[in-house]
Amino acid sequence: MTLFVGLGNPGSQYENTRHNIGFKTIDKLVDRFSARDISKTSFQGKLFRSASSLFLKPTTFMNLSGRSVQPVKHFFKVELEDVIVIHDDIDLPFGAVRFKRGGGHGGHNGLKSLDAQLTKEYIRVRIGVGKPEHKSQVSDYVLHNFSEDEEKYLDVLIGHASNACEALLSETLNEVRSKYSLKSIESLAL
Repeated sequence: MTLFVGLGNPGSQYENTRHNIGFKTIDKLVDRFSARDISKTSFQGKLFRSASSLFLKPTTFMNLSGRSVQPVKHFFKVELEDVIVIHDDIDLPFGAVRFKRGGGHGGHNGLKSLDAQLTKEYIRVRIGVGKPEHKSQVSDYVLHNFSEDEEKYLDVLIGHASNACEALLSETLNEVRSKYSLKSIESLAL
């Protein structure tokens, strides 16, 4: 069983923010796999299931994401190598997509929480959201909506990330990395 986790914040005020691109990718996967809602209070998140996969959107807020992922992982006996976390990454330009296992959290509070609960050896689907001019603006930046220009590419970007996630079910991380890594979304959208 594979557990896909999309990081984000619950609530309509956060729905279209940069921080919620993980949630948006999970929504796309849930639709694609016709996954059914199996949420329980103890999971602290919206959990969906298809034949071979689980799709989780923690409702704990970003900085406590591990509190949702750990009970789901434990309940369904998901191996760490079968946990795939989809998240925004300010160290990548908008529209870039990268894949890796483990690594540092780069100041991302959702990843910090997951690292504390699970260790770092899960697979990460990193979706670039760009970065603000000044480091002091980071929390404000990720909690704001995408720009009008970025919005034009969002569906293509989320579709691409979803395709990559689906490929991770049958291909190795290196195969997916070579096929789906993007430097920018423009190369796809042309």
